[in-house]
Amino acid sequence: MVDVARVLEVARSGVEQAVGSARAVVALTRNGVVRPIRPDRLLGMTAGLARYGLTITAGYTAGAVRHPDRTAIVDDAGALTFAELATWTDAVARGLAASGVGPGTRLGLLCRNHRGAIAGQIAGGKLGADAVLLNVGLSATQLREVAGELRLHTVVADEEFEPALAGLPGHVRVVTDTALGDLDGPGPLPRRPPAGHTIVLTSGTTGTPKGARRPPVHSISPAAAILSAIPLRAGEPAFIAAPLLHTWGYAALQLAVLHGSPVVLARRYSPAEFLRIAEEHRVDAVFAVPVMLQRVLELPAADLGKAWSEHRPRIVAVSGSALPAALATTFMDRFGEVLYNLYGSTEVSWVSIAGPADLRAAPGTAGRAPLGTRLVILGDDDRPVPPGTEGRVFVHNDMPFAGYTRDGADVERRGRMIGTGDVGRLDERGLLHLTGRADDMIVSGGENVHPGPVEDLIAARPEVREAAVTGVPDDQYGQRLAAYVVLEPGVEVSADDVRGWVRAELSRFAVPRDVEFVDELPRNATGKVVHRELGGTRERSHPTELGKA
Repeated sequence: MVDVARVLEVARSGVEQAVGSARAVVALTRNGVVRPIRPDRLLGMTAGLARYGLTITAGYTAGAVRHPDRTAIVDDAGALTFAELATWTDAVARGLAASGVGPGTRLGLLCRNHRGAIAGQIAGGKLGADAVLLNVGLSATQLREVAGELRLHTVVADEEFEPALAGLPGHVRVVTDTALGDLDGPGPLPRRPPAGHTIVLTSGTTGTPKGARRPPVHSISPAAAILSAIPLRAGEPAFIAAPLLHTWGYAALQLAVLHGSPVVLARRYSPAEFLRIAEEHRVDAVFAVPVMLQRVLELPAADLGKAWSEHRPRIVAVSGSALPAALATTFMDRFGEVLYNLYGSTEVSWVSIAGPADLRAAPGTAGRAPLGTRLVILGDDDRPVPPGTEGRVFVHNDMPFAGYTRDGADVERRGRMIGTGDVGRLDERGLLHLTGRADDMIVSGGENVHPGPVEDLIAARPEVREAAVTGVPDDQYGQRLAAYVVLEPGVEVSADDVRGWVRAELSRFAVPRDVEFVDELPRNATGKVVHRELGGTRERSHPTELGKA
């Protein structure tokens, strides 16, 4: 018997994919990616796509044919053209193959932002291996657990992480970033290797991160969604300051490859260098995380006054953690209408995007659903709620979640819609406003309390540099809120002052009973606060340089 529902679902999916691809072609034509190409180069590009599919490896292979002498990567070691990158990654792939890397194996990458992080992905793709993007903030214990759970064969890692990698299972081979330059091996590369998967780790702010499989890209329609809201231009330099091995940095790399853009990288973040690099290389777009912009605005006024006076990026796109309303406004007041905020996650890719006009109209917004994306707020009965009503955030887009690598783990699903785990509301303009994580909500004395509004209220005070609020056990009320506050230099504030601010604006159950003043908040590489390290002495991860920079 024919499954009519299944047939209709497949047909609808095909139509959506065709429409999405058409939209993407229009967008890519508008920004200069699609344009006339010499027949011989078109043939070479088509061969690369046929060999590797729609992947990072295919993008750089096509780039080596289309514009071999164009700069592909600029990092602390200098510049590398597309042709040079192709030759080098062929050698790296041969060297990795000689040690057993190939289809069915998993290649871990533990690198800061430099050419090795990209070369490792390209070389692994040339062999059909799965690429596992490892967070540089993982502790030694987490690295050991992840390596075992994901059955890593080889890890390409920066030398600085060798001590943390010493506890890996004995069968895992470690190749340092410095060794990549001399890596080579005998024999030709596979003509058409099976497509490997990319596995990105969840942020792991509350425990050992899970591996999330990135879905294979079968069309260019996902590009249409992003480009409908963030107007990138072909061939223009892009500075990826966000960690390459996290979802946002990886997405930025995919967009840069699609646009044939030189990618500018720096191993270490500092706010002054962030400004200098963007100006010196005259980048068109910057991809960053919100805390990086916060650190920039904390520079001395004299340094800020000179910043981007000769060249200002046209786009500064942030994601990876919440963008505070005050930060959005202050940054645009200083640097102009260049700010874009993408809300998404490892699991759902993107949900909404806020452009400069959205951030001016509603500075705290997460934006609106871009082209081809359906965003709904569901109530407790799993039905959409009216505008202004709070509920759980669900989304459907052209990059459906392919699942976790951990058995039994999954996201919340309602039909084709995937839950983000966040709580929020849509206003009458279609702009999304987030309250916080659904699992962060606490019940204190029978009242539901979200830490998000409390955190936003405290962080917005001029006396406060940043703040984090979380739930902790309470013998009397079940749970209570605890606030961790970083004050501006030279400011004196008491715990009662902080409680008074909250009491004046929110319910009494939202008043944090615990208020702790700290020098910095523990953050991962994307700037998210690591809640398991708040107020504790648990094993600390590698420094991200964002906390004190």
